[in-house]
Amino acid sequence: QVQLVESGGGLVQPGGSLRLSCVASGTIFSAYAMGWYRLAPGKQRELVTYISSGGSTTNYVIAVKGRFTISRDNAKNTLYLQMNSLKPEDTAVYYCNTYPSRADFWGQGTQVTVSS
Repeated sequence: QVQLVESGGGLVQPGGSLRLSCVASGTIFSAYAMGWYRLAPGKQRELVTYISSGGSTTNYVIAVKGRFTISRDNAKNTLYLQMNSLKPEDTAVYYCNTYPSRADFWGQGTQVTVSS
């Protein structure tokens, strides 16, 4: 059974930073491209960024490009998202999943709130 557990969210002021982590178990983590997704109030869940299975290729949506950095440590089965220069519009529940996502892999997510 695959389990993805996100952590690292919280309340931060505009301009602040957070680092999210996602630990995977029950699967061969290194075999999958992985992504970070977010679900904001009143919106559909959207892909924010993804990284190839080996970590050599990354891609970002325009809204976060230059502010967010995705990375992974396959030896630790862990995916990361470094978020800098956070804005109120980044407020959402953040999830990790494979890229493309799999419906049976969604975890609980971690709440990120950007507010003064």
